[in-house]
Amino acid sequence: MTDLDYARLTATPVATDPFPHVVIPDFVPAVRLREVVADLPPLAKRGSFPPDSVRMGPAARMLMEEMEGPRLRTAIADKFGLDLHDAPTMVTLRGRTEAKDGRIHTDSTAKRVTVLLYLNPETEAWARRDGCLRLLRGPGDLDDFAVEVPPVNGTLLVFPNGAATWHGHRQYIGKRYAVQLNYMTSDAKARSELRRHRISAFVKKLTMAA
Repeated sequence: MTDLDYARLTATPVATDPFPHVVIPDFVPAVRLREVVADLPPLAKRGSFPPDSVRMGPAARMLMEEMEGPRLRTAIADKFGLDLHDAPTMVTLRGRTEAKDGRIHTDSTAKRVTVLLYLNPETEAWARRDGCLRLLRGPGDLDDFAVEVPPVNGTLLVFPNGAATWHGHRQYIGKRYAVQLNYMTSDAKARSELRRHRISAFVKKLTMAA
């Protein structure tokens, strides 16, 4: 998948309000995005699924592999001045959010960098700003945000994690596809997080089959 918009990622300056980040609309071009969306698995349960725990078509599988590839790693490392050459990666897919999703939080300290790629078409819900990720100035107020990112059209969001990287979104219940890539702090922590996601995905499969 060489048509991802690495040129725009390279050219986009790092924004600093409320914390360092970049937002790249249309990182996945429209034609490619349609192919990927058609290949995504129907996920009836909330939560994060490792790509190897679900069935997906070749276009979606290729995107997952590209997300963990060296080109994106190098672009992100250069963009934020980080040494990520030996950082283990963790990729998960989310396909649905429920009422309790979107609460204000920072990511696990095991995650050095968070990369979110949104795979949804534009709908009225996103226009109403439901489910749009907000980068917040603090932990106390979901409306105290500097940036709001609609989860649509192959938009890429990247930020190094820290104690003040608060984010969340207004309640949204329904289909909401996002790929999350994390560069982890250590192999042990990455394995622990992946193990937790795989166990959760296995349990969800059992409940859906019951």
